[in-house]
Amino acid sequence: MRMGLAANTLHHDHDDAALFRLLHASGQGIRELDISLHAVGRTYDAILRVGLLADYPGLLRYPYGHEGGLMKLVAEVVGMPGPGRVLDGVIYLINPVNPSSTFPEAVALKRQCVIHHKPFISTVASARDWIEAERIHAGLNPDPGADDLHALEAQTIALIAHDAMKPQMMAYATDHFDVLSRFAHRVGTGTTGQQLNELAWSRGWPQDKNWVERYQSGPMGGDAQIADLVLERRCQRAIFFEDPHVARQHEADIQLLERAVTTVTDEAVCMTSPRVATRWAVAVQRRAAHRAG
Repeated sequence: MRMGLAANTLHHDHDDAALFRLLHASGQGIRELDISLHAVGRTYDAILRVGLLADYPGLLRYPYGHEGGLMKLVAEVVGMPGPGRVLDGVIYLINPVNPSSTFPEAVALKRQCVIHHKPFISTVASARDWIEAERIHAGLNPDPGADDLHALEAQTIALIAHDAMKPQMMAYATDHFDVLSRFAHRVGTGTTGQQLNELAWSRGWPQDKNWVERYQSGPMGGDAQIADLVLERRCQRAIFFEDPHVARQHEADIQLLERAVTTVTDEAVCMTSPRVATRWAVAVQRRAAHRAG
């Protein structure tokens, strides 16, 4: 498995920075899964500086960002001819107030991950969550250090989908209704929330009780309302099925939610692809079954 790796300076400029918190929490999982980390220049240098992943052959150095490192990651998410030139996804720890996160190569990196149904992981919590899911799929025993991520009964999840992706969201909720019902609360925007409630009622959810708490539609500010929940630590996970192929009139609102998630990097998980979200849900079921067994 090959993953791109980059972190804005904020996340590797001191010994307890986000990049190092991630590697301390999940370094063993990285080794167990034999994940190759294709790290952009300064991110690679920072890992060596603090002595993490010492002698790990899967840590590979790419050029600095200003020398095209991120651009190479974009190309390899799409896939390039030649051995080892296809990435399975990207971990990109973003500083939401750093303008580099809006540079074309950064935006393209996220967009191409969504288009090619690969994980785009922008927070520490998302990275820890993804590594634990991959461990479960590999048949490894659950990591007790990831139990906090799987305490769904104490969490709130946001379920959001652009118009073209609403059928995929309904199919996803149908297939994984039991997993999503484990959450203490579910929230959603406008039409998506109403459709999910109708689905839940058809599955036997009490007719006088909403399965999803509805906020405004995205264009009317629903993304901003849910972003506020994230910032207040009242929403720990977002499944946001984005349509990367259309111009979006409320792009700023969408970015607001995404940036809110990266602001609380240790606590918020975000998934933007049906394939990635499905793989997570299956891992949740397998992990729970292992715990129960």
